[in-house]
Amino acid sequence: MGGDSFYPPLPSTSTEEEVSLDFPQGSINFSVSSGDEKGLGHKLENERGLNSGEFPDVGPRISLIDEAAERQKLKVYAEVLRSYEELQSRIDRLELAKIEILSYSPGSWAEKASGMDLSEYDVPIITSLLLIGPRGSGKSSLVNKISRALEDNILVSERAQVSYNSNGEGTYFFHEYKIPRGSGSFCLYDTRSLSVDSSENMKMLNRWMTKGVRHGELVKRKSDSGDLKAQLKCKARRNCSSYQFTPVNFVIFVVNGLSVLESMDSVEEKKKQYCQMIATNFSCPSLSFKDDKPVVVVTHGDLLSLSDRVRVRVYLGELLGVPPTIQIFDIPENNDAATTSAIVDMLIYCLERADRNLPAKGLFVGKVFFVACLFLWIVLAIAIVLAIPGFHNRQLPAPTASSAMKVDWHKIRHMWLDEDN
Repeated sequence: MGGDSFYPPLPSTSTEEEVSLDFPQGSINFSVSSGDEKGLGHKLENERGLNSGEFPDVGPRISLIDEAAERQKLKVYAEVLRSYEELQSRIDRLELAKIEILSYSPGSWAEKASGMDLSEYDVPIITSLLLIGPRGSGKSSLVNKISRALEDNILVSERAQVSYNSNGEGTYFFHEYKIPRGSGSFCLYDTRSLSVDSSENMKMLNRWMTKGVRHGELVKRKSDSGDLKAQLKCKARRNCSSYQFTPVNFVIFVVNGLSVLESMDSVEEKKKQYCQMIATNFSCPSLSFKDDKPVVVVTHGDLLSLSDRVRVRVYLGELLGVPPTIQIFDIPENNDAATTSAIVDMLIYCLERADRNLPAKGLFVGKVFFVACLFLWIVLAIAIVLAIPGFHNRQLPAPTASSAMKVDWHKIRHMWLDEDN
């Protein structure tokens, strides 16, 4: 991640928090108290120099729509800001939440929450959460933070190799990390970073989501340079991959908050491409489970102010079409209780969605039953044929001159001549 960790002060429940939010129309300063949504509209009117209920005379329909949109954005901004305060208040229940996660088993939460009959679903042996994201988003660092948050063992070394700078090699192989170590409840799969080529990403993501992933497998791209392909081929010879593919049960989309902020505020087309690339890959249909889109984790928030962290989450919510207070988690490079609480909340969200979107067993079982029956019929037919007495010693009669077909060519010639005449 780089730099010293710094966690901005959280807003207090007893005082108002002054926040500056930049809109296209200008900078708007407003005060937000816990539970005070009505004051947002009045503050906006005062900023405009208007009396309550009045709007500038620049076209009533456009003004109403613009004012309503600004009020809605301010409301969302206040909700996201308040979520940091609520995160702090849940710290006292953190240990209970961690115990709940550590006692999780695949399908158990769906059975308790919605009364699902697990016999009707294909319950995995271990729930697999797939981490995807652009280069430098912090996927490997997130693996270490999640593992550290649930293991509470400072003597254990970090599990995932993290690139020290942007010139690092990064992750080229699938890596499975069981959480906690040696557990059989759920695991994280660290993956190679997304490419700048969206079409190449779509093929790769569709393959992962339909075929599954396996530990130790090399992730190759057609766009890799010749030198890189040679290096990866050499590494693949020394690496053993699992023979069994593991289905993906839910997806964690990791983004760099610093890069998002730079992209959303930039006027340069090249820098804007970061957010465009996120939106394009996030919209891949195979990443969603029914109506549940991937969860979003924003990293590097320790390098941003609290106001900018809120802006990033609000912007990503609009860009990706997901609620920023529920489905977008700010997990900075901090080792404090607030960060651990955000990690626990994110894992609970993922495991709950993984359980409630278990694939139905009927279709899969039907296919297996059909193939098994077909195989048994073939084996039975072969056994019956081989059981016929004298089948092995039976010889077909050789063709003889008397059994050959006799053709009267003279008669055929006369018939042909008659037809010509």
